[in-house]
Amino acid sequence: MTGQRLPAMLAALAWMAAGTERPVPFRAGETLTFDVSWSQYLTAGSATVTVRDKRPSFDSTAYYIVAEGRPTALLSKFYTLYYKADTLLDAFTLLPQRGSVYSEEGSRTRMKAIRFDQAARRGVFEVTTSTVVKKELALPARAQDPLSAIYVLRTRRLTLGGTLTMPVVEDGTVYRMDAKVVAQEVVATPFGRLAAWKIVPTLFDERGTPTGQALGLWISDDARKLPLKLEADLPVGHFVIVLRDARG
Repeated sequence: MTGQRLPAMLAALAWMAAGTERPVPFRAGETLTFDVSWSQYLTAGSATVTVRDKRPSFDSTAYYIVAEGRPTALLSKFYTLYYKADTLLDAFTLLPQRGSVYSEEGSRTRMKAIRFDQAARRGVFEVTTSTVVKKELALPARAQDPLSAIYVLRTRRLTLGGTLTMPVVEDGTVYRMDAKVVAQEVVATPFGRLAAWKIVPTLFDERGTPTGQALGLWISDDARKLPLKLEADLPVGHFVIVLRDARG
């Protein structure tokens, strides 16, 4: 794993020393709209992911990326559900400065946020409900949050059989994510059929044991490296998220 990370770390140090922003396949204003299907519901909801802007942030410059998800009007009559995740992704290092997830489930609301101190390899994780609970985390080098990890995968060179490894912090727990490129496939989307790389991410806990649910991510094999499809087997059912529109 150390050998896999070393080239990426050296590249990041080179960009930082040059005071140059890292090249990325997205830009401020990019808006991706997805259709969400869940188990027997062909269209259970929609999601948007937007690079809202590129702004001064924490003594640097960061992309502010926001993902939002809602159920259809029919499903919302039975259950109120809303999710919003965001991240501040440093334009020079491609490391998150801060990430959060806000959720509304019925009458319950919750905010989970983490502030990354990448230089000190420390983080502060905070959960806000009717109370506020904080804990400090020791972080490995180049830790990501789940949303920033997807955007960082878009910046990487993908090759069949290759595995990209990065630490990912979710719900205050640090995991190792191995994202293996397992196939080249054609993905049907509402705006056409596109060649894509199929990536299977696997999370490992501190003991090296695989954890989490089965996931599949398809990223387009072109200059934009768009996330075309995501499949996930969760305890509440099988989810398929397909890109419907890409603007910006």
